[in-house]
Amino acid sequence: MGKKKRTPQDLEALIQLLQADYASMPPQFQIGARYLIDKPGDVPIASMRTIATQAGVQPATLVRLAQSLGYAGWSELKEIFVQSLRQTPMTYTEQAEAVMRSRNSSSMFNRVIQAQAQNVQHLATANAAPLKPAVETIVKAKRVHVAGFRASHAAAFSFYYLYRLFRSSVTMIRTEAGTLEMELRDFQAGDVVVLVAFAPYSQESVRVYEAAIESGCKVIAICDSHVAPIALEAECTLIFDTSVPSFFPSSTAAMALVEGLIEQILARTGKKALSGLHAAENQLHQTGAYWK
Repeated sequence: MGKKKRTPQDLEALIQLLQADYASMPPQFQIGARYLIDKPGDVPIASMRTIATQAGVQPATLVRLAQSLGYAGWSELKEIFVQSLRQTPMTYTEQAEAVMRSRNSSSMFNRVIQAQAQNVQHLATANAAPLKPAVETIVKAKRVHVAGFRASHAAAFSFYYLYRLFRSSVTMIRTEAGTLEMELRDFQAGDVVVLVAFAPYSQESVRVYEAAIESGCKVIAICDSHVAPIALEAECTLIFDTSVPSFFPSSTAAMALVEGLIEQILARTGKKALSGLHAAENQLHQTGAYWK
């Protein structure tokens, strides 16, 4: 007998299970599961009958789906979504106040460093399955668009800068002078959009995601949750943790993930990447980009 799966106790684990089991589900279960994955915000506030109608299945299907996942019934599954809605994250100010209440600055520094190290170490296990498909999707794309806003911009720009060293068909989506909508019109089917974001998610990142899906692009979501608004219909989702005992979410793991992803893309691209990288290096040196 196969090992019985543990019933998910939080929304993140539930969404991961739905995604993992989706291909093997009966067709009606797939319809219900897709609705739960795509519209998690509806579940806490709508009745089972309303959700069933909107999803296009019978209410009994949602009950059986819940039971197949290990819950007693729909109400128990719904409670997972309700709990997620109740978990309002602390504001930056509240977290800063907690930091200031700690009088041992040396101890706080050590805890931050340890948390950063743990976040980076977690990358390998968290992304073991989606890493290769993400690399293949990016390498095979006609064009690659990269976006990240506010605190996510650094990791996104790092990906763009490094990839641009050996591939010319890579663009960075910007918002200067209100040109975002103009840039989104450039999306075409066959393109890939690499989108970096973490909570609280910017309006711009969600707009880019929506435009990418509408245009038939494949989205590679690099984010902090499988239920992030940019991950719900993503082709691949790569996960990093932002948790540190500080006032602001950490982007250290995001930077490490981006660098590891670029390394894998370089290896997959092969000699063509080496040729592009060599040409870029020569140009940088010839134009005096580096101090001698």
